[in-house]
Amino acid sequence: MKKYKRASLEIEAVEYELGKGMEDGFMPWTSVVTIGWISTEKLIKITREDGVVVCPFVQNRRGLIFLREGDYIIQEKDMERHVCGKDKFFKRFLPIEEA
Repeated sequence: MKKYKRASLEIEAVEYELGKGMEDGFMPWTSVVTIGWISTEKLIKITREDGVVVCPFVQNRRGLIFLREGDYIIQEKDMERHVCGKDKFFKRFLPIEEA
């Protein structure tokens, strides 16, 4: 199997914070659990005033990405958004010194 190295690309990224409008939407916790194709470990869960528990997500061409504690939201130059866990973010991305 041939090996590849990740191409260098410049991105903007920010650690997710609840209440800042950074997510694309929320899905009820019961739907996330019922779908069953996602690990629910460390997912952010918010209880609304009506008692419904929801999970924030970012949507891109691959589908919905549910946010976990400590995730970074990455935005590429073409405005495509992705999510990267804090455990991997600083291994994959280095800060750029601005002049």
